[in-house]
Amino acid sequence: MAAITRAHPALLRRRRIASVVVGAILVASALGTLTLGDLGVTPADALGALVGAGDAGTVLVVQQWRLPRALLGIVVGALLALSGALFQTVTRNPLGSPDILGFSVGAFTGVLVVTLAGASSILALAGGAVGGGLVTATIVFALCARTGFGGFTVVVTGVGVSAMAAAVNVLLVVRLDDARARAAAVWATGSLNGAAAEWILPAALALAAGAVAIAALAPALHALEFGDERAAALGARPSATRWWAMLIGVALIAVATAVCGPIGFVALAAPQIARRVWRTGTIPFGASALVGASLLCASDLIASRVIAPVMLPTGLVTVCLGGLYLAWLLTRRERTRR
Repeated sequence: MAAITRAHPALLRRRRIASVVVGAILVASALGTLTLGDLGVTPADALGALVGAGDAGTVLVVQQWRLPRALLGIVVGALLALSGALFQTVTRNPLGSPDILGFSVGAFTGVLVVTLAGASSILALAGGAVGGGLVTATIVFALCARTGFGGFTVVVTGVGVSAMAAAVNVLLVVRLDDARARAAAVWATGSLNGAAAEWILPAALALAAGAVAIAALAPALHALEFGDERAAALGARPSATRWWAMLIGVALIAVATAVCGPIGFVALAAPQIARRVWRTGTIPFGASALVGASLLCASDLIASRVIAPVMLPTGLVTVCLGGLYLAWLLTRRERTRR
C-alpha cells in the first residue's frame, strides 16, 4: 500500500508533464501555421495581428487565411480523436477506430450523395455526412451483432464494408462534373487546404456537444472496457451504452469528414498514444482530444511546408504516419501474444 501511495504523486506529476508537453506541441504547431508561408510573419507580429495590431496586409493574412486553418486543425483533430476513443472503447480493440471500421469513408459517401444531388450548404453536407456514417456504422454493427464486438471480427468486417463504400465513392465521383470531381478527388485524401472559415462555429459546437455527451456517458463507457458482464454488474447498460457511443462517435467523425474529408490515423492513434503517455487503465477522453488536436495541427504544418510552395493534403501525411503506427501496433500485439 505504501508503494502505491508513493507512486500516485509520481503518476499525477507524469500526467501534468504530459499535458504541458502535448499542449506546447499544439501551441507551437498552431503558431507555425500562423507564421510560416510565402509571406513570413514573426511570432510577435502574428500574435499582434490576432487582435488587429500591425499593418493591414499582415492582419489580413493571419486573421482571414491562416487563423481559420489553425482553429479547424485543433477542432477537427479533437473531433477525430474523441470519435476514435469512443469506438476503441466500445470494441475494446486498439484498431477499432472509425477510419479502420469505414465510418469516415461512409460519411464521405453521404457527402458525395448530397453533392451529386446539387446541395452545397454546410447543413446539407453535414447532414449527408452524418447519414452516410450512420448507415455504414449500422451495417458494420449489425453484421457483428451475433459474434460480438471484441477481437478482430469487427475490424475485419469494417475493412470489408469500408472497401465497398470506397468503391461506391469512386462511382459517385465519376458522375460528378469535372470541376466537382477534381475537388472531390482532393477532398477524398483529407485536407485543410482551403477549409472554409464558416465551418469553425458548427465544428466547435459539435465538439462542445460531443464533449458534454461523452462526459455524461464516461462512467458507463469505462465500465464497458471491463466486458459486458462486469459492466452490467457495475450498473451500466452495455447495449444502450454501446449504441449511444456509436451515435455520438459517428456524429463526431461525420462533422470532421464534412469539414475536410476523411483524414486517417488521428482517430486510430490519438487514443492509444494518450493511454500510454498518461498511463491510464482506460482510454482518457480529454487527453485523447488534446493529442488528436496536436497530431492534426503538426501533420497539417508538415503537409503545408515540407515541399513548399506546394501544399500537400493533410491526409497524405497522416496516412504515412498511420502506416508506420499500424505496423508497429500489429508487431507489438504479435510479440505480446507470443
